[in-house]
Amino acid sequence: MKPEHQDTVLQACGAASLRVGSKIQTLWSGYGEIVRLHLEGCERPSVVVKHVKFPPNGGEHATAAHRSHMRKVRSYEVETHWYQNYATNSKCRVPACFTVSSHEDEILIVLEDLDVAGYDQRRTNVNDHEMRACLSWLAHFHAHFLGVAPQGLWPVGTYWHLETRPDELEAMDDARLKAAAGAVDEALNSCRFLTIVHGDAKLANFCFSSDGRDVAAVDFQYVGGGCGMKDVAYFLGSCLKERECEKKAPGLLDHYFSELKCALSSTQLDFVALEKEWREMFAFAWTDFQRFLLGWMPGHWKVDRHNKKLTEEVLSKLKL
Repeated sequence: MKPEHQDTVLQACGAASLRVGSKIQTLWSGYGEIVRLHLEGCERPSVVVKHVKFPPNGGEHATAAHRSHMRKVRSYEVETHWYQNYATNSKCRVPACFTVSSHEDEILIVLEDLDVAGYDQRRTNVNDHEMRACLSWLAHFHAHFLGVAPQGLWPVGTYWHLETRPDELEAMDDARLKAAAGAVDEALNSCRFLTIVHGDAKLANFCFSSDGRDVAAVDFQYVGGGCGMKDVAYFLGSCLKERECEKKAPGLLDHYFSELKCALSSTQLDFVALEKEWREMFAFAWTDFQRFLLGWMPGHWKVDRHNKKLTEEVLSKLKL
């Protein structure tokens, strides 16, 4: 770690010294890494640092590669803005941000170590109460930001948003869904009830307490405006296979709306209208992500009969 980066961390945390610990993960496409730093001389034993380093001349010689590079650059700008300007509550826990430092082709985000805060468990498979914990987090997150304009974030959240994925759309073989892509996107964007969505609410981005009943979320590169069903559909798709989804999705969706209603109980919002609109958008949100998958990796395991069935329902509603 560069001396100037060490100084940034030490100053932000009021620490006397630090030691570089384990690498938690490498960032997508090699754009840096996430590491744990152990601190001395302060009340905090450790922090997690997201160190972004953009490659030189990122994809400038190929249109698609350059577009991908610029999307990633923007995603890290959005994430730094998120941590500096937005706050959640205890029902939708995120790591505290101690400082952000940007210089030329590098960004340093110094974050609370959620392991120390009691969210030290990660899951690759989840049981029902763990899925419900994640859905509760999403419900409270969406309630907290309902009606909030995504200033400084993506105007439309999620990493698969149609406007940012022209190459994947062009690569699609499914002519009907390709023709309907704009209409699906418009239906989601023109909802009466809009919030801020996490944008990448997969299972891997949730950190669990030891009993699995409480969660915190990380990775806010694609946070932005949108219908809450985008996060819900994407989350369920990240942890349920085809038959499980058909069996469990209705009950899990009921749990989400129960939590959302509870989170909005002190407002004068017309919750009946919100639930009606968003339930209808559930299949649209799933179809929207299916559109991305079919252009990006049509052989992906998430392209299954259940998803195709939901897509057919949406195409029928659109009369396509």
